Amino acid sequence: MIIGIPKEIKDQESRVATVPGAVAELVKAGHEVLIENNAGLNSGITNKDYEDVGAKIVDSAKDVWEKSDIVYKVKEPLKEEYKYLREGLILYTYLHLASNEELTKELVDKKVTGIAYETLKLDNKLPLLAPMSEIAGRMAVQEGARYLTKPEGGRGILLQGVPGVRPAHVVIVGAGTVGAGAVRIAVGMGARVTVLDVNIDALSRLQDIFPDKIETLYSNPINIEDSVKDADLVISTVLIPGRRAPQLIKEDMVKQMKDGSVIVDVAIDQGGSTDITKGHPTSHTDPVFVKHGVIHYAVANIPGAVAMTSTYALSNATTKYVKTIANLGLKNACEKSPEIISAVNTYDGYVTNEGIAEDNGYEYKELNIK
Repeated sequence: MIIGIPKEIKDQESRVATVPGAVAELVKAGHEVLIENNAGLNSGITNKDYEDVGAKIVDSAKDVWEKSDIVYKVKEPLKEEYKYLREGLILYTYLHLASNEELTKELVDKKVTGIAYETLKLDNKLPLLAPMSEIAGRMAVQEGARYLTKPEGGRGILLQGVPGVRPAHVVIVGAGTVGAGAVRIAVGMGARVTVLDVNIDALSRLQDIFPDKIETLYSNPINIEDSVKDADLVISTVLIPGRRAPQLIKEDMVKQMKDGSVIVDVAIDQGGSTDITKGHPTSHTDPVFVKHGVIHYAVANIPGAVAMTSTYALSNATTKYVKTIANLGLKNACEKSPEIISAVNTYDGYVTNEGIAEDNGYEYKELNIK
């Protein structure tokens, strides 16, 4: 097969889908790999690095999209890329379709096979989402700490405090991969940390890892409200695979927060997990907005800011499946690795993920590969 890697065009998206080591594997397996000119430069990878392992550098995105059987990306196609979508194309990337009706329609109407990293499930885990979730969780604390400073409009609070001065209160809603990453950094920086989740086992795991360092609470509206209104920094990480994020943090709760407090909504790529950030993503160029005196950070591609780390972590996770699909074709790949079925969101003009179909008003059809 011909596998194409275009340059990402989302604002300040510096990642690239794959690295030279992975390209070498694909070329050795007999596939042709097309890389758009300078696609990897912002991740520290030159054209020569790719050429040295057998990739071909092409001048334009158009050539990559039109000549490839599989387009291997990081982020969902933007409107400027819709013109390249076509019947029979396999698109392998993060899609986040539950919160993107327009892209869902494009993929369905053009009969694109849309394979989404974020819905691939194996042993009840999300292995292609996990590495970026961990990075996003860690960066959420880093960015939150930055916006708590006075020059950024925040309260003027040092996360860890100093002797005789209490530390900042960091509230993390969700104890999954993102939440665990956020807890690790917040605890390491010396903050007072409260974690909420409905999964008692997840809370127990964090309590075991960070004994006497965190407070855990069962997630319900009262506990969320009490915690949020006392917080200096709130990190919302709620995720339902393949579905729009629920808005657990209500506007009335935000109104009770102190001026200059910060909310980081890591679930913004699934539509947003607060009443205020819902449908209001920001970018690395313009990362925050203020409402009710609270700073809202809702960047939809947080890991893109640390591309030299994120690119390699993402490629390590995703290469296995693009290689399997390219080697065997989609039907045989799904038979060999049935977890791929959970990643196929659109196929042959219909939606094959039940949650996405329900959220976007489509009839759900079970995947049936021709």
